[in-house]
Amino acid sequence: MSEETSTAEEKKFQFPTAFTILFGLIILVAAATWVVPAGEYNREMNESLGREVPIPGTYHRVEGDQQGIADVFLAPIRGLYDPDTNEANAIDVAVFVLVIGGFLMVVTRTGAIDAGIGKVMTALRGQEKWMIPILMAFFAAGGTIYGMAEESLAFYALIIPVMLRAGYDSLTGVAVIMLGAGMGTLGSTINPFATVIAANAAGIPFTEGIIARFIILILGWLVCVAWVMRYAEGVKADPIRSLVYDMKADNEAHFLKGGTGGDTSEFTTTHKIVLVVFVASFALLIYGVSVLDWWMGEMSAMFLAASILVGVIARMGEHEFVDTFIDGAKDLLGVALIIGVARGIVVVMDAGKITDTILYWSEQAVSGLGTIAFINVMFWLEVALSFFVPSSSGLAVLTMPIMAPLADFSNVSRDAVVTAYQSANGLVNLVNPTFAVVMGGLAIGRVSYDKWLRFTWPLLLILTVLIMIVLSVSV
Repeated sequence: MSEETSTAEEKKFQFPTAFTILFGLIILVAAATWVVPAGEYNREMNESLGREVPIPGTYHRVEGDQQGIADVFLAPIRGLYDPDTNEANAIDVAVFVLVIGGFLMVVTRTGAIDAGIGKVMTALRGQEKWMIPILMAFFAAGGTIYGMAEESLAFYALIIPVMLRAGYDSLTGVAVIMLGAGMGTLGSTINPFATVIAANAAGIPFTEGIIARFIILILGWLVCVAWVMRYAEGVKADPIRSLVYDMKADNEAHFLKGGTGGDTSEFTTTHKIVLVVFVASFALLIYGVSVLDWWMGEMSAMFLAASILVGVIARMGEHEFVDTFIDGAKDLLGVALIIGVARGIVVVMDAGKITDTILYWSEQAVSGLGTIAFINVMFWLEVALSFFVPSSSGLAVLTMPIMAPLADFSNVSRDAVVTAYQSANGLVNLVNPTFAVVMGGLAIGRVSYDKWLRFTWPLLLILTVLIMIVLSVSV
């Protein structure tokens, strides 16, 4: 009787899935289009940004387009691809995720990853914990240099098995990537998709205010590393302390599945060659994004080519290769769909013409404030706006032409506004359910959203205090 009661309680209090959370947000935003007045700013082309930006002081009411039931159901579809405008929205990211899934499955089936992880664990000899700061430094560098986001989805299947073999859990692997890259983006220094775009839109050199951003980056990174290492060591000492302990056996079976049946302790020449191709693929990914201006199409093509090369090296038959690749893509199909649903929230806001109204309300909220009050209210307004516009470049183009000039009237330097914007956007995007990278990463790592919130909320408070102190001192 007690077991039946326990089972009933578990079902009753089960946290909703990412799909349910995001679809609920689409409904709420659609309902808001019936309440929030529709409005728009006039826009002009900014040649340095190559985009249209809103013009301060031009906000005006327009006829609304209230979103109904049909729009709610169309939103996830238009989040992937809008047939009315022929504009690609998130379909390129979704395809990238599917190709990554196929690539990882092909490599996994060769047994190379499993054998390679075994060798790494042997070499570390009980010093596994130092992988955490090293890997988080790598991802933070990607975040601060070029805003590593969607590309990080490719690393989960590599990092999580390593963390599991080290005695940690899947949440540790997710945290290493998401907090590492996320903290780097939060403390962007030369990130062209955040700092540079925002500074250009604000009319200042992107190097202004870089010292404050470096302080936030270094101190925030240290806090995040300490947070993850403390949790990981606790899990290793007592596995029951893991927030995902209930999925321990299932996650080990999923992430530590062996190759095609060989002895995974044997590190063959084929394994070595496959791992060279594997590592080279990620190195080429980083080089392509940071130097060659690659985006999802080029990255997807590169991983497709790498998949075929691995299949040839491992002497996979044509049928075996195709079946393996499709199995891998199938594993990440849910992640690809989540990306479309998350993007659907922004689709509804824009279609309902309430995005500019929310920006106008933000503009009014900071007018006439003193320096410290201004920069901290600005930070919190950017936090709120980041929830609806998770894209760092999108938020910069939307808010900086309006918010930066307001700083002049409060005797606040415009670089402080840029720092407030990118810190707020980076902070929110560590947990933002409307940010496809968060929901996609959690889906790959098999970590529920409620458990991720339990893990991060005290850390978010610490980072918030740190950011507000640095912003206050900077003005």
